[in-house]
Amino acid sequence: MRGDKTNYTLADNKISLRFSVSKRRLLYLGFGVVAFLIAYSVGASLQLSDEESSDLSEQFTDRIAGIDQYGIFFNNLGIAMTMFIPALGAGFGAFAGFSTGAVFTALSESQGLGNISPLLIFITPFGIMELFVYGVAMSRSGILIVRLVREKPWRTGNGLPFFEKTLVPTFIELGIVVAVLFAAALIEWWFIEQFGGLDSNVLIEPV
Repeated sequence: MRGDKTNYTLADNKISLRFSVSKRRLLYLGFGVVAFLIAYSVGASLQLSDEESSDLSEQFTDRIAGIDQYGIFFNNLGIAMTMFIPALGAGFGAFAGFSTGAVFTALSESQGLGNISPLLIFITPFGIMELFVYGVAMSRSGILIVRLVREKPWRTGNGLPFFEKTLVPTFIELGIVVAVLFAAALIEWWFIEQFGGLDSNVLIEPV
């Protein structure tokens, strides 16, 4: 370990696989988290009519009917994987955050819970874990498009450095995302079983 980096290196004569967690990467992660929270808050601030709230609540409740911990995991995993797409993933993440905020508002109003802060979900263990994952994915989406444009890996001689410096960390982060989301889904399902079934879950699943 040196400075602010933690390096994991596997090397042979031809290739070096390195994953570094630097202050800059943590800063980008912070940007991703903030971007998701802003989009979520904007969606949660929407003024919906009673009919709109009822329709949106009914659609979302039908969508998660019969879901279990594995359904939660695969739902969140699909969203997170899409967020990794260069450039487009960050935009999708913002849209997912906005949509989830809108659903929160609709469900709160339809259940007479309009005085509850929409950010309350993110103080739960699984909410924190999911927010971390979406921050990782959205920020990696931005990093990937910047490095694709700057490093041009399709040019001769640029492919291997791009693989080592950009794709290897991306694959490692994908693995981290899978592990964190699986653990979050198990924790979330435990909360659902302890605190009233699926009706307590519909406020927190991203869409």
